[in-house]
Amino acid sequence: MQAYQDVFQRYEKKYLVTQQQYDQLSRVLAPRMVPDRFARSSIRNIYYDTPDFRLIRRSLDRPPYKEKLRLRTYGTPAADSEVFLEIKKKFDHIVYKRRIGMPYAQAVAYLDGRRAAGHTQIAQEIEWFRAFYRDLRPAMFIYYDRFAIVDREQPDLRITFDSNIRWRADRLDLSAGTDGAPLLAPGTCLMEIKIPQAAPFWLSRALSEAGIFPTHFSKYGAAYQAMLRGKTGKGGVFCA
Repeated sequence: MQAYQDVFQRYEKKYLVTQQQYDQLSRVLAPRMVPDRFARSSIRNIYYDTPDFRLIRRSLDRPPYKEKLRLRTYGTPAADSEVFLEIKKKFDHIVYKRRIGMPYAQAVAYLDGRRAAGHTQIAQEIEWFRAFYRDLRPAMFIYYDRFAIVDREQPDLRITFDSNIRWRADRLDLSAGTDGAPLLAPGTCLMEIKIPQAAPFWLSRALSEAGIFPTHFSKYGAAYQAMLRGKTGKGGVFCA
């Protein structure tokens, strides 16, 4: 797990993609892109928020600056499994992500206020975040399967496809299974293009020809809105 990057600064564009669009785009990507080192992963997240969901409500208003805190793992964690505590910020369309790894039991104890996170710069930033939003608590569990690819010649260009996205607002424990209500329609997945600058022309053209256009989509935001509507259900099978 040490190979995972701790600091990110990049543009992230999101697209909702149907199976047909994915198949068409894949024919263009295949000669240029290769699987990422961690090409396939199952990602579990717990998002932290205030009791009145202050963070996600503000995020849904699309302000110039927004931020969130989440606990993430790439599999079913045991007490000593490494998990990642992340702050994700977005300002002027640029995404900044900073995270630290620690054993799952330690991360939960820290977020419950029972121990310190450490003395690194990132740990201090997380501590400031928690002090500013004093009543943070587990708010939403979100799971998805990810397929990630990178450009052969431009490794900073990374594309991910998230499918089987599901959420729940109870049993907010990363080790409590992956069941939840589906977030997207069957046959749809979420594609994200992550790059330090604008997307290359060939990729922009391929997206246009496949009828794939950017969208404002937040997994946590969509799950929060579904929760308000009282929507529940079982996960489905999606593209990628």
